Amino acid sequence: MASKGPTKASARKAADELESKLKNAPFLGGSEPSAADAAQFEKMLGSESEAVARWAKHVASFPAEARKQWPNPKKKPLAVVVSAQGPTKAERKAAFAAGAGQGVKVVAKKPSDAPAEKLPADCLPPLEEKPNFAQREADVLKRWKEINAFETSVKLSEGKKPFTFYDGPPFATGLPHYGHILAGTIKDVVCRWAHQTGHYVERRFGWDCHGLPIEFEIEKEKGIKTSHDVMKIGIKQYNQYCRDIVMKYSTEWENTVTRMGRWIDFRNDYKTMNLSYMESVWWAFHELWDKGLVYQGYKVMPYSIGCTTVLSNFECHLNDKDVPDPSVVVTFPWLQDESISFLAWTTTPWTLPSNLMLCVNPTLKYILIEDKESKKKYIVAESRLVQLYPKIEKLKPKDYPFMVLEEYVGKDLVGREYKPLFNYFLRKKANGAFKVAMDPYVTSDSGTGIVHQAPGFGEDDYRVCLAAGVIEKDEIVPCPVDNNGCYTDEVPDWEGIMVKDADKDIQKKLKEMGRLYSSGTIVHKYPFCWRSEKPLIYKAVSSWFVNVTSFKDRLLTCNSTSNWVPNSVKVGRFTNWLENARDWAVSRNRYWGTPLPIWVSEDGQEKVCIRSVEDLMQRTGKVITDIHRDSIDDLTIPDPRGEGFPPLRRVSEVFDCWFESGSMPYAQKHYPFENAESFKAGFPADFIAEGIDQTRGWFYTLLVLSTAIFNEKPFKNLVVNGLVLAADGRKMSKRERNYPDPSLLIDRVGADALRLYLINSPVVRGQDLRFKEEGVKEVVNDVLRPMYSSLNLFTINYNRLIISGEKFEPNLEPKNIMDVWIVAEADRLITNVTKEMQNYHLYTVVPVALQWVDNLTNCYLRMNRRRLKGLEGLADQRESLATLLKVLLITAKVMAAFTPFMAEQLYQQIKPLLPKEEQMDSVHYLMIPEPKSFDEEAIRKVERLQKVTVMVRTVRDRKGLGLRKPVKKVILIHDDPQYVADVKGMMDYVKEEVNAFEVECTTNEGDYVETTVEGDGPKLGKKFKKEGKVVAKAIAEEGERVLKEIKANGKVTVAGFEVLEEDIKLIRSFKPGVTGYETHTDGRVLVLVDVEQDEQTIISGISREIVAAVQQLRKRAGLDITDKIKLFFSAEDEDYQKAFDQKLDDIKSALGSDVAPLAAKTDADVVIAEQEREELGLNIVLCKA
Repeated sequence: MASKGPTKASARKAADELESKLKNAPFLGGSEPSAADAAQFEKMLGSESEAVARWAKHVASFPAEARKQWPNPKKKPLAVVVSAQGPTKAERKAAFAAGAGQGVKVVAKKPSDAPAEKLPADCLPPLEEKPNFAQREADVLKRWKEINAFETSVKLSEGKKPFTFYDGPPFATGLPHYGHILAGTIKDVVCRWAHQTGHYVERRFGWDCHGLPIEFEIEKEKGIKTSHDVMKIGIKQYNQYCRDIVMKYSTEWENTVTRMGRWIDFRNDYKTMNLSYMESVWWAFHELWDKGLVYQGYKVMPYSIGCTTVLSNFECHLNDKDVPDPSVVVTFPWLQDESISFLAWTTTPWTLPSNLMLCVNPTLKYILIEDKESKKKYIVAESRLVQLYPKIEKLKPKDYPFMVLEEYVGKDLVGREYKPLFNYFLRKKANGAFKVAMDPYVTSDSGTGIVHQAPGFGEDDYRVCLAAGVIEKDEIVPCPVDNNGCYTDEVPDWEGIMVKDADKDIQKKLKEMGRLYSSGTIVHKYPFCWRSEKPLIYKAVSSWFVNVTSFKDRLLTCNSTSNWVPNSVKVGRFTNWLENARDWAVSRNRYWGTPLPIWVSEDGQEKVCIRSVEDLMQRTGKVITDIHRDSIDDLTIPDPRGEGFPPLRRVSEVFDCWFESGSMPYAQKHYPFENAESFKAGFPADFIAEGIDQTRGWFYTLLVLSTAIFNEKPFKNLVVNGLVLAADGRKMSKRERNYPDPSLLIDRVGADALRLYLINSPVVRGQDLRFKEEGVKEVVNDVLRPMYSSLNLFTINYNRLIISGEKFEPNLEPKNIMDVWIVAEADRLITNVTKEMQNYHLYTVVPVALQWVDNLTNCYLRMNRRRLKGLEGLADQRESLATLLKVLLITAKVMAAFTPFMAEQLYQQIKPLLPKEEQMDSVHYLMIPEPKSFDEEAIRKVERLQKVTVMVRTVRDRKGLGLRKPVKKVILIHDDPQYVADVKGMMDYVKEEVNAFEVECTTNEGDYVETTVEGDGPKLGKKFKKEGKVVAKAIAEEGERVLKEIKANGKVTVAGFEVLEEDIKLIRSFKPGVTGYETHTDGRVLVLVDVEQDEQTIISGISREIVAAVQQLRKRAGLDITDKIKLFFSAEDEDYQKAFDQKLDDIKSALGSDVAPLAAKTDADVVIAEQEREELGLNIVLCKA
């Protein structure tokens, strides 16, 4: 492309297309093409062809006549795409900047594995230029294991104030996913920080070993489909199967958790299937029993057909799905006049065989209609006619396909008898069945306004029928469905058929009976079993309940004293759940779990609740080492009434596994049988953390049991994380493979990057995160690499000092303003992070830490490279290195909780230079320094320097002046003398940062510009309506006063109205004689930049380009700081030759090398690398010194 090049027209077209593709990104053009343009294009676009297209547009912006005047060089550069007379000098220089890697020839590249030149003993080991962070983390893990780092850190903190942390137990039957990694990272960050701030933090991993997740895996593996299948193999064998797979993936869990850098005790873990844990669960239940909070009841509950057990109310909505279901309207003829039928709507046809009543809303308006076509009469809610006639809303009343015969209020229909659908439960007619009842729960937002009642399959149905006297409390209501979800012999037409499978057949039967008005399909949200993935049903069952409603007020009180992050989850979702809390069904008709410790007599009159294993052994006379069902189901207890009564037998149920996990605070310690003092000292927990899906799960059960037993909240602080979703916003799915494998990702980019990505995302504010691997990689480039580079820079320059024969003085107090500033920023970092961590605000603390990394790497190190290299004198070098060492140590300590691997690498590298009290085997043994006051004056000064720098760079970008190209003058204007004094006090840094020969600071804006003020018409009109024009006129007339008061107070009264700074516009124009300047302002600060280039600025800019090119050449040759070179050059270009001639000393100083014309090179000079740019006639040769 360089030889031919596109035509002028095609180049314009390509540039325009590129501009559109980039969404009209600002163009960097200026008064003439610049090297900065091409360099920026290359960086921004990443490909040569695109850079050319962009460059073409730049050059094409000049008139053809102007381009004809440009010089015509011998060699054509890359950018010769539109110039009618060939490339210009400016284009050649731009090509040099854009093509820094062109024409490079490395003659004797230093091998990457070449033995390094032996350094003095006091030097630090050199760091690799491009580290593999994942591999470095693996090295750190190996070291931690060798020194037992975690165990040692815990040992070192013994005797300190305890910080209690509860780890919610996961199941080990599945592999850890990003949700687990996220929660684990949050826990690790907080616990590490607690340790570093002087606490003893016990961290034990826990395993949920019982319940449906384990049983469901076994049933899939063994082909077990019903409870009958379990009985065939026996509970003992079934439980053994479960026991065998409980820890199936425990090794993978430990590997992943450890690889993420999380420190937690796996050797001293707790398991919910351990006898000690189960015994504490018995104790907790016995406490509830003694308080009268346990009862056996017969209620309609969510029931899992797939797992053949009842679920608690908070479990039933853990897995709602949008699914299609039948939508049928059924006729119920009125016995008094069977030509009239009530119409009831349902989405569960399988419940119709158990119908006992119809229910209407007492205040809703109902009408009797006659269909004009069929002549049939129906009673329906007036507001629900749309269910019968979907197009009615588009019709006029005269065109309705029905006639209204009568009107009623719902309560007028109560007591009317109707013809039963089936004869299965006609016996209930004696109790008042098959009549119309009323209840406010019937609404007009769906259906017909009439709801059929099957008390065995609906909570509201049960309540309505109970109130009507059709059923009695604790009566075995009509519920012809067995534990496997199949019809019993009470419904002989469908006996043995799964209820959901009978829907179509029931509709067919209704049609044959003439009782089906209409049928269709509706898509709605329906609860599915969170474990089996099969639809739930509601079913009347006998269960053991905790009477939660009796202490609901105490739940709310205890919860109100805890701190939730974010608080919105606490005051919103969780408080609403507590206010509507229902009694908790804690029993399950299952096998692998902690059995309910209840023994009952045959006549049900005597009930005994066992408190402990010792209690059971005393009552049975047996030695007991296990209390699972297969070990105790056959044990009997003598009836307290005497020998004349049969012994008591244990009820068959086991505990809901949520009851077990909710007992974790005391069960993990085998309280109250052991560790009583330890438990009491650490209860409530200082901290817990889990996902938002635990709001109705673990958070709830912890609170219920803690409140009921101790009348105390279970935790003081809770961090709730949102859900981690796939990049497209959908749930992560193994089947769809819509997310990167966690283990592979960690192996590629490292755990530190993943940790920071997760805890610096919306997910730590309880919001969802769309996981993107690119985001993790950005953390590497934006945080980890800069941190590593800062360490590498320190190492290089420290070694440079030692190699020169000088001594390092680590205890020097900072005097240079930049040294004082970075130490002040480090002190502020400690203060701010400590404050935010005390509030558990990870979402604010991480940005603070990341800003620190930016201040250190992109400001301090960049602005002090010359000092660190020793180019500003030995004293400055020592002071800057001592300062950098100090802040690197603070960085390692503060970041240790967030990026434990990088912090360890950083610390181990600088440890030999630290005082003995700071030298430990690991950075994680060190404490965070106490927050202290920091130098606010230094921070203020540097912030102002940064502000001015950004403003000048804005002008540079606007005019296409790259940072390496100096400008003659920058003028800073501010009306605050202190502001001006602050900037003047840092003049050397200001000049360097803005790259200007001269910088003037003044409060006298009037010396350079004339400022007038006018009102912002749209804003004034919006604010003052009709008076806006009056105010605008007054502003113009009183401009001088308005401007003065706005500057002083930020507001001014004009024409009787208060005008703020944002309501006006400042119009500035240069005074006569002030030319060549471009301006920029933020409203208070005004900068003027002289953008006109002369030979002096051009030559200075070229010298910087040369230095940069040589440094890149050194890199390509694999040279390090110990490798001395000689530089030879030749240049045909007049300006490049002038740069070598006039700026030779500057080039030598910047490179630390001898520089000579190429003609001075002899055969004895050994060439390392060279770069020849034919289009510039430039040749750079590096030789061994």
